[in-house]
Amino acid sequence: MISNFRSRLLSLSLLIGVAALGAANAQASISSVGSGSVEDRVTTLERISNGQAQLLQQLQQQLSSTQSDMDSLRGQIQENQYQLSQLAERQKDLYQQMDKLSSAGSSNGAQQSAGDSGTAAGAVNSAAGNEAAASSGVDAAAATQSGDANTDYNAAVALVLEKKQYDKAISAFQAFVKKYPDSTYIPNANYWLGQLSYNKGKKDDAAYYFATVVKDYPKSPKSADALYKVGIIMQEKGDSGKAKAVYQQVIKQYPNTEAAKQAQKRLSSS
Repeated sequence: MISNFRSRLLSLSLLIGVAALGAANAQASISSVGSGSVEDRVTTLERISNGQAQLLQQLQQQLSSTQSDMDSLRGQIQENQYQLSQLAERQKDLYQQMDKLSSAGSSNGAQQSAGDSGTAAGAVNSAAGNEAAASSGVDAAAATQSGDANTDYNAAVALVLEKKQYDKAISAFQAFVKKYPDSTYIPNANYWLGQLSYNKGKKDDAAYYFATVVKDYPKSPKSADALYKVGIIMQEKGDSGKAKAVYQQVIKQYPNTEAAKQAQKRLSSS
């Protein structure tokens, strides 16, 4: 559509240029019609007038066609804006559901403290290095896949939000991550896996998935929350030094976020 519109616009510009040139030539021709018989002069004027009329008709047709393309392009832009707004609303709803699930899982976790020392990078790296534990439960056969990333992701989310089949949801998200490694939903899928694993008490698996979001997708909207969850897991496992370092990293790397506020509260209470 855009390419066609540009082509028509270029043609219109050329036609206007030709019209201007034709008008100038016509004006010169009219001024030069001063010799010959009256019939010859009338014939010449009629020819010039007909030529101008044809050129004006072409200009009007081209303008009408260009206006039609502009209207279509405007409609397409409005449709794209509507689809983007719907997608943004859907993402917002999903994040809210994630937060609700997160809150439910956090209320079941016991908080512990210990005097170990460490760093935020070490905590994330050690969590990310636990891939074997997180991968051991993959059951791709349990997840029916359509071959379309959007459809399969939505199906996995439905297992959590609608059907409450959390074990199947874990298998579905694991299969999704394996089959669609380049999908834009991969950060969210890993976050879901982290939260679902945490709710089942599999903290090593949860830490791995949350750390994957932080390490591989630092610009994801869920990265700040994922890093904060790594800190919570470190704290609950008794690695208070690592937990403190992770909370400090959340505040430094993701300031002015809800995760940073929660991290500050945990630091203040420790």
